[in-house]
Amino acid sequence: MSEDFNPISSPQRQPGLEYEMDPAPDYAPRYEGSGRLADKVALITGGDSGIGRATAILYAREGAKVAIVYKDEDDDAEKTRALIEDEGSQALLIAGDVGEKAFCKEAVQQTLAQFGKLDIVVNNAGEQHAQENPEDIEEAQIERTFRTNIFGTIFMTQAALPHLKKGARIICVTSITAFKGQDLLIDYASTKGAILAFLRAMSSKLAPEGILVNGVAPGPIWTPLIPVSFPEDAVKNFGKSSPLGRPGQPNEVAPALLFLASEDSSYMTGQVLHPNGGTLVGG
Repeated sequence: MSEDFNPISSPQRQPGLEYEMDPAPDYAPRYEGSGRLADKVALITGGDSGIGRATAILYAREGAKVAIVYKDEDDDAEKTRALIEDEGSQALLIAGDVGEKAFCKEAVQQTLAQFGKLDIVVNNAGEQHAQENPEDIEEAQIERTFRTNIFGTIFMTQAALPHLKKGARIICVTSITAFKGQDLLIDYASTKGAILAFLRAMSSKLAPEGILVNGVAPGPIWTPLIPVSFPEDAVKNFGKSSPLGRPGQPNEVAPALLFLASEDSSYMTGQVLHPNGGTLVGG
């Protein structure tokens, strides 16, 4: 299998750096905390930037301690740590590749060693590479995209399960592309469909144990994956085709992940929330 492939546009290297983005994404919570996650411990993959960062800060504001799993974006991760600590909470940074099962086990063990328990798992890490022609999607690209997006989701869930108790939450970030496709992101959309099926299957499996499994399917959100994935003209017009006529910001998605992590969602499992700018999807 070739290790080299050539997406149509990569002005940054994957998975992207938030500190290089212009304009910067909006990650700050928009309201005061109310202790909705008091004494909880959350592990968030891809928590250094984008939706993961906004969610980590919001969880911290609501009282959770947060373990941030990220690949190698050290500057972004340190910034997120500082933002969590500014909220009066504690952060643990864990660098590595969620596509490797052994690393996922180690990440969970580090979280338990630092915080003593695990209540919330957010499978958010993602990778995407745009390709104009389906026949040009190389085997190495498919392997990398599936390994990060769906293998990583399964591996982290497997690692966490022995340590989750009744009332724990597993939240998977799928995508609008799982419901309506995206013709430049065929392999990525396929992984997001797999994540959707995974969370539905796991929700019924874990319901008798009182562990709730739900998902969020964002639409066009301004995160580091966008400028590293698409050609310049697509980035310039990103999100404008949504009914609201603009891309969303990470802090417009994070409240959906807070709802699914809190007691407010105690009678929901196997469900998906859709912060996507007004696009109607079903299935």
